[in-house]
Amino acid sequence: MKSQLHLYLFVSVLMGAGALFGALLVGALTLEQQQNLAAEMSRYMGAAGNGFSPDAREWFWDKFFFYFKWLMLIWVLGITVAGIPGILGLNFLKGVLVGFSIGVLVQQYAWKGVLLFFVTVAPQNIIALPAMIMVSASSLFFGIYVIKNRVLSHQGDLLLAFGSLVSSVVVALFLFAGAAFVEAYFSPQLLGWSVPRLLAIGGG
Repeated sequence: MKSQLHLYLFVSVLMGAGALFGALLVGALTLEQQQNLAAEMSRYMGAAGNGFSPDAREWFWDKFFFYFKWLMLIWVLGITVAGIPGILGLNFLKGVLVGFSIGVLVQQYAWKGVLLFFVTVAPQNIIALPAMIMVSASSLFFGIYVIKNRVLSHQGDLLLAFGSLVSSVVVALFLFAGAAFVEAYFSPQLLGWSVPRLLAIGGG
């Protein structure tokens, strides 16, 4: 992990740039798109405020398999070496999605949107984002290692590098399972409790 620290930093900055882009992207939407988003957001918040939540067990497996597919995609891109740009693109995209979520909430609910972000998007992403950064950095490290030590100089222990990547994937899998658990069992309860109270402040 120490040897990959610069890659952790690079991936984090890339994801942060994506988040900034996603937040700015909200302002580029047409008026009709903004109105449609506002209507969808109002319906979602209304349902959450009335106590509606998806079946927790089904939601957990849906989200877990979603994270699992994302994890496997990053891993495959890493071991193919040529997929390194794809890993960078996925991390930027993840940042865009998070930033766009923040932008929509703030546009719709002003300062209360920031608080809503912390109860709707933040809880699972506190776990999922570090997991994605970790496996992305490990996949990038493996790809760069292969290019430098196997393709160019024909030296180095490829099995050791591959084992390090697999270890990161396993750890990330458990972290993603934790994120899916939070999103399925914790976030809906927190959302149902907080939305009526937040939106009641100031008559929102």
